Amino acid sequence: MNFELTILGSGSAIPSFGRFSTSQVLSTHNKSFMIDCADGTQFRMRELGINITRMGHIFISHLHGDHCFGLMAVISTMSMMHRTADLYIHSHPDLIELLQPQIDYFCDDLRYKVYFEPFNPKQSELIYEDRSLTVNTIPLVHSTPTCGFLFKEKPNQPHLNKDLIDFFQIGVKDIKNIKEGADWIKPDGTIIHNADLLTPATKSKSYAYCSDTRYSERIIPLIHGVDCLFHEATFEESEISRAKDTLHSTALQAANIAKKAEVGQLLIGHYSARYQNLNKLLAEARSVFPNTKLAEDKTHFQW
Repeated sequence: MNFELTILGSGSAIPSFGRFSTSQVLSTHNKSFMIDCADGTQFRMRELGINITRMGHIFISHLHGDHCFGLMAVISTMSMMHRTADLYIHSHPDLIELLQPQIDYFCDDLRYKVYFEPFNPKQSELIYEDRSLTVNTIPLVHSTPTCGFLFKEKPNQPHLNKDLIDFFQIGVKDIKNIKEGADWIKPDGTIIHNADLLTPATKSKSYAYCSDTRYSERIIPLIHGVDCLFHEATFEESEISRAKDTLHSTALQAANIAKKAEVGQLLIGHYSARYQNLNKLLAEARSVFPNTKLAEDKTHFQW
């Protein structure tokens, strides 16, 4: 099953040059997950035709406005679009006190329930799990408690060799046992070894989201080997002093993290409003990690 990432907003706190502030949607296994929700997100969702019926969970990295101001509008818009399924918001515990009064005041006729799932952004922990996917937090270093998110597909089962299954006329009940590692014993007592009936499983897929944060190698063990890494790249390297002061990263620093973590692909975003042309940021990152792409508004990525 593919992972598909849609960038709703790629800018930092001040929207500019057609960029909305941060929000993304990750889709896989017929489910969609929103990551951060800046102001204007509901407009971009409508523009890009995001299917709200598949979206049951929103993950908020931290409580700066450019990552969560859009929540109230999204919640209201979903209701007006006749959503009835429950919605779960994963965030710092303070969000409950901030958002619940607004929901009570503005959405007293809400067609669905909103549940808050608080987590501790200072430690890595499992915050979501279903039959096919897990989500763990990635503690980051920023001016307010912040974490990233690691979306990881659960290990896939090996594939059956259908020709052999048909040849030996193996029943459905036995197929389940074979998938779980059992050999198959023919009626005459002959043993067909498990390894002869299966082929290796498809590699599980993964995505790591890291924004906002200063350069920190502490995240490397948590994101090592992921298929795709989004890492903020607010500034170019000539603004490294500004990056340190604001606890953000440069494009070159993002690339260094990607290289040391041996990830498959790097996406950079959360661009400062000072950059109309992003080519220099991209060039800086590619000088260290060639497989880097710009996560610009309305772009899509699959792996």
